[in-house]
Amino acid sequence: MADIQPSQALFLADTPMLDARAPVEFGKGAFPTAVNLPLMNDSERHQVGLRYKEQGQQSAIELGHQLVSGPGKEARIAAWARFAQAHPDGCLYCFRGGLRSQITQQWLKSEAGIAYPRVAGGYKALRHFLMQSIEEALAQCQFVVVGGMTGSGKTDVLLQLDNALDLEAYANHRGSSFGKRASAQPAPIDFEHRLAIAMIKLRAQGHHWFALEDESRLIGACALPLALHQRMQSLPMVWLEDSRAGRVERILRDYVSGLSEEYLALDPRHGFERYRAHLLAALGKLVKRLGDQRYRQLLQLMETALARQEKDGVVDLHRAWIESLLTDYYDPVYAFQREAKRSRLLFAGKQAEVVDFLRQHRPQPMSMAQAPA
Repeated sequence: MADIQPSQALFLADTPMLDARAPVEFGKGAFPTAVNLPLMNDSERHQVGLRYKEQGQQSAIELGHQLVSGPGKEARIAAWARFAQAHPDGCLYCFRGGLRSQITQQWLKSEAGIAYPRVAGGYKALRHFLMQSIEEALAQCQFVVVGGMTGSGKTDVLLQLDNALDLEAYANHRGSSFGKRASAQPAPIDFEHRLAIAMIKLRAQGHHWFALEDESRLIGACALPLALHQRMQSLPMVWLEDSRAGRVERILRDYVSGLSEEYLALDPRHGFERYRAHLLAALGKLVKRLGDQRYRQLLQLMETALARQEKDGVVDLHRAWIESLLTDYYDPVYAFQREAKRSRLLFAGKQAEVVDFLRQHRPQPMSMAQAPA
């Protein structure tokens, strides 16, 4: 069977992928539709790698066949066969498209009677294709950054657009000191893959410019591709405005009510304790910037609010620390940022006005002079 080349079609179709690499490799980065069904586990891979260094390829291959044999081999082939039968439109890959995927493909054919395609160049080639797609989008497409004070609803704006890149969704993090979600972030490489695939899909739908939220380089533990972050420093912006009261309510919805529900859904028994620890740790990150006295005042307000919420589910007391934190910390920072970015502003307004502006926005095609180097 002919190898499959990395292509847009694989990602546009959300092609199921059998990842034959070891679990430790898969954990460092894979693709959204990939399932890890390894030829060798981490220990076996380590042993074969040592043998390769010490005695060469043939000896390493012989050891691999010794380690993966008998019932263990049968179980792995059965798992591959179940995947292939469930996903006849799928494919398989290893790291470079070499021996591991060749052996997986051969055993599937000889032992299970299933001819299953593999990706030429494997994971490395697929990742290169995705990273190249980001570079191409940066060179060929226009972008507009959505800015605004903390809690102004920038994500809410993006959710109403067909051409938005929701960086915080791809990173599973809200992008602030309090932005951690109840569920884990993806591996940084997986974040890059999610972004690249989103770009591919939007471009395939005919979009040639994208809206994205103003972000720092890091969104939690996930880093924006350097070229994208550098480009964002000079992109045109729209600025989302809302009253402080409106922003307090939005933060209460997302960072208190919504976040506590996330933790409780994942762990009904200990979820509230984890949620409490999350908020207290997030506030603790700001102690140097707030100063000890102000931090202690906010800590007392937060602990009182948490005690009330745990007792009877009422979240009203959280408004006190939220409003104080906006007043004393976040708003002055963002006011300075807006002034520094004033020359880039295309528009400023309330949420409905910003959404309407972005829906009607038609940036001029990028000239060669405007294209990033």
